[in-house]
Amino acid sequence: MDAHGEHDNIIKLGNRTYDLSKLPADEKWRVEHAYLHEKHRGHEAMHAEMVLILLASLVICQVLLVFWRKQHFSSYQKATLLGMWIIPVFLCIKFQYWRFIVFWCLYTVGNAYLGWRASRVPVGSTTPRLVYKWFLFIYKICYFLGVTGYIVIMMTLLGINVLFRIQPQSCFDVGLMLLFYGLYFGVLGRDLAEICSERMAAKIGYYSQSGIPSRSLQPDVCAVCGNKLLVQPNEEALIERTYKLSCHHTFHEFCIRGWCIVGKKQTCPYCREKVDLKRLFQNPWEKTHLLYGSLLDWLRYLVAWQPVIITLVQGINWALGLE
Repeated sequence: MDAHGEHDNIIKLGNRTYDLSKLPADEKWRVEHAYLHEKHRGHEAMHAEMVLILLASLVICQVLLVFWRKQHFSSYQKATLLGMWIIPVFLCIKFQYWRFIVFWCLYTVGNAYLGWRASRVPVGSTTPRLVYKWFLFIYKICYFLGVTGYIVIMMTLLGINVLFRIQPQSCFDVGLMLLFYGLYFGVLGRDLAEICSERMAAKIGYYSQSGIPSRSLQPDVCAVCGNKLLVQPNEEALIERTYKLSCHHTFHEFCIRGWCIVGKKQTCPYCREKVDLKRLFQNPWEKTHLLYGSLLDWLRYLVAWQPVIITLVQGINWALGLE
């Protein structure tokens, strides 16, 4: 075992032989870089062919994914969510990133309980509010982690870490970890929130994917949670501000915010008319959440489908003998 390890540290470059275990870090990197160039010299045509295969695969797969999403959104959403849930975990188990595994397990247990609550028939009167509060809480935590990670990375690039006598590598590691946690769990939270919101709304009985409400909406009832908008003095319920959409349907402010942002629903929960988000989010600081949500939508492709496409490209290269 030791002899094999020593043999791996020996590199022959030209007429000289180097023992990587005895070289400084900078010299070791230079020797490895030169050895890599020497190893791949004369393979320019093969490398160009591999690049063309990669580009063609990316374009074709992207077209197929867009077509799949437009034609069968439900199956596309479930397949994407499954890939996002499993692929990073397998990679973390392989590289023994146990911290992520612990957070992933806690996150999975919490969402499994909320998913069970959202799937019960009939839906409890407090379930919609509980589900929206949970996903809004997760969303804000992920937003904070993502922004904090980005700030740490930028401060490290600007050299501000020197003022605190912190090594650059340590700052980069912390920043990347926070950014990854915020983006990854943020993407999962948005997809799960959409699935739970549709399940609850369908069981409450007002919203339907076809656009035709399944029953008439009373003027004093919120179509998201099914509870009354205005509470009488002798009734026990939460008093909350209401919001009227341009279609003249009124909802609890927290419910419609959760419906639009957490569940990615930009239509009225009852008549499916488009919601005016500019009126709903008059505070400019809250509009940043919309931009962050768009970023999460883009990262969904990167997390779930990019590893699958890269694996497919490697399989094609192996089948053609391009290594």
